[in-house]
Amino acid sequence: MRVIAKFGGTSLGSGDRIERAADSVASAVAAGHEIAVVASAMGSTTDELLDDITFETDDADRAEIVSMGERTSVRMLKAALSVRDVEAVFLEPGHPDWPVITDERGEVDVAETKRRAREIAERLDGVVPIITGFLAEDHDGNVTTLGRGGSDTTAVMLGNYMDADEVVIVTDVEGVMTGDPRVVEGARNVGQITVDELRNLSFRGAEVVAPSALSYKDEGLDVRVVHYQHGDLLRGGTRIEGEFESLIDMREEPLACLTIAGRAIRNRPGILSELSNALRAEEINIDAVASGMDSVTFYVDVDVAETAEALLHESVVTDEALSSVTVADPIAVIRVTGGELPNQSGVIQEIISPIADAGINIIDLITSATSVAVFVDWDDREQALEIVQERFD
Repeated sequence: MRVIAKFGGTSLGSGDRIERAADSVASAVAAGHEIAVVASAMGSTTDELLDDITFETDDADRAEIVSMGERTSVRMLKAALSVRDVEAVFLEPGHPDWPVITDERGEVDVAETKRRAREIAERLDGVVPIITGFLAEDHDGNVTTLGRGGSDTTAVMLGNYMDADEVVIVTDVEGVMTGDPRVVEGARNVGQITVDELRNLSFRGAEVVAPSALSYKDEGLDVRVVHYQHGDLLRGGTRIEGEFESLIDMREEPLACLTIAGRAIRNRPGILSELSNALRAEEINIDAVASGMDSVTFYVDVDVAETAEALLHESVVTDEALSSVTVADPIAVIRVTGGELPNQSGVIQEIISPIADAGINIIDLITSATSVAVFVDWDDREQALEIVQERFD
């Protein structure tokens, strides 16, 4: 197998952990695998360096300073592998074989980075390259960075461009957990999770794999997250499945919009559960939910709208804190999904502005980390779809 192993800062946070990391790499090499390593700065070195920059500095000097953490890590790992009779070479910005190149906008130069990554891949037999994560280099040789979580991005990007079989993210957690073990009891490891599921969690606080890294994962590249204490790069942890697919989709059947108003929406725990359970009892599927300060809206199939309205009305008339329920239909929904959506500043404005400019009323807008759903009148659906397609095609 060809494996890219990324060691996070905590997995390199001491001499003992560096020894453990070197042991795991040496074992994989001895088993006949081709290994490339991406190393983060040891421990919290990068944060400490940033905290120490209390003076005015330009971006170039700042990048050079914060690069020292990763530059130290690759040298430490190289030394630890050498005493284990593993031939290794460290690569950092400025090295003739350095792979990650950015353009004048600070974005990855895909063509050049792919070319350099493939050259490294051709020389993996018997040699372990140890590559500084997080860092990049522009065409003028200046050090640049890939932003927070950049070491994850380096690893998955190089795994893609080097045609690796697997990227292993070595960190201080047992893969993806069912909950934060510091907060909830009985949290356990999740054996597998999809890219979309993980990216939504990542954008909402789960610190497992940087969201920016996941956009480089394709269907043929396996990615796993393992704990540094396991000492085995090739087993355990959580496997991340699938890839992001950019998709513009319009629901073929119309929806009905049921809105319940009342002060209970704002101040009574469990009210949303009570209302949705009323629909669940009759097996009515909820396509989407939107909530306001004093209202909540459920989107359901048009053909069950009357039944849904009757059920919700029962809740309204028996609860003094709820005022009324109303129904509007037919309504269309256009959904835009894609791994790059969160990285595009102003993307929501770019979707809704041309729709508004066309005189189309947007009934609702529901967003997540990787999708945008636009609700419009059924009669406006074709025009709205065409506008969205023009924006992304």
